[in-house]
Amino acid sequence: MKMQQRCGGIALAGMFLFGIALGQPAVAQSYPSRPINFVVPAAAGGPTDAVTRLIADQMSKSMGVPVIVEPKPGGGGNIGANYVAKSAPDGYTLLMATLGTHAVNETLYSKLQFDPQKDFEAVTQVVSYPLVIAVRPDLGVNTVGELVKLAKTRQLNRGSGGSGTSMHLSGEYFNSMARVQMTHVPYKGSAPAVTDLLGGQIDLIFDTILTVLPHVKQGKLKVIGVTTDSRSPVLPDVPAISETVSGYSMSSWIGVVVAKGTPKPIVDKLQAEIVKALNVPEVREKLLSQAAQPVGSTPEQFREFIKQETLRWGKVVKESGAKAD
Repeated sequence: MKMQQRCGGIALAGMFLFGIALGQPAVAQSYPSRPINFVVPAAAGGPTDAVTRLIADQMSKSMGVPVIVEPKPGGGGNIGANYVAKSAPDGYTLLMATLGTHAVNETLYSKLQFDPQKDFEAVTQVVSYPLVIAVRPDLGVNTVGELVKLAKTRQLNRGSGGSGTSMHLSGEYFNSMARVQMTHVPYKGSAPAVTDLLGGQIDLIFDTILTVLPHVKQGKLKVIGVTTDSRSPVLPDVPAISETVSGYSMSSWIGVVVAKGTPKPIVDKLQAEIVKALNVPEVREKLLSQAAQPVGSTPEQFREFIKQETLRWGKVVKESGAKAD
């Protein structure tokens, strides 16, 4: 009798697991059936917001439901990231993760309300892109060398789109490599940082080409260096910072993650839809024109990439002594 009960229990368990296996594809087939929220952990109008809207628009057309971009700035991206970490794992709340939220803040902040690696499922890296140093024309510097020299004679204020962002860390990295100490002024996004730069409240920013290019074309800002190893095709006359500060190199990136426990078929479907969006010729052309390199990695590749970036930038944070609370 006990043997029959045991066998019956095993059979029921097997049927339950088999049912789950059969149900997984069904979940993906019925998804999405309602609007998707795409959270941006930065202010509207910035580079992360702009790329997210471009991708969301294509996803909406392809998936047949609204994909609503929802900026949740603040806390170096932690407010938006925590919101998604605590959301239902059903694929209806996405996060455009950044280098800050998923590679820097774990070390930069003494306490986080979420675990960047354990509380999310990686979907795909969307783009990588260089940052630039942009200064006010009246600062009187035309090269990275002149900036270093000036920074050693007077106090300079550099803005960024928030503590823990790639803009923040690229500046800390520059301080360390160039042996200067420019004061960091964090904002809730790139847009307000640029506004204060244009208004003379700060001296320079590390930010994306997308953010500063319109103001450069109008003669309101001047770009003096690019953070990547080589020059950008978008600004071929602007030297790489490494041409003056030997060994300096960094690229920023953004990618999509969802709450831990989101069914794999939904993760895979989201990854496929985002890659499809990145391969739309107009989207790809627009991204490249803004110096953003489309990626479209697999969930497994993106998960490993986040792990390696966390190790790399955790070391930079510790060596720079940067802290944010």
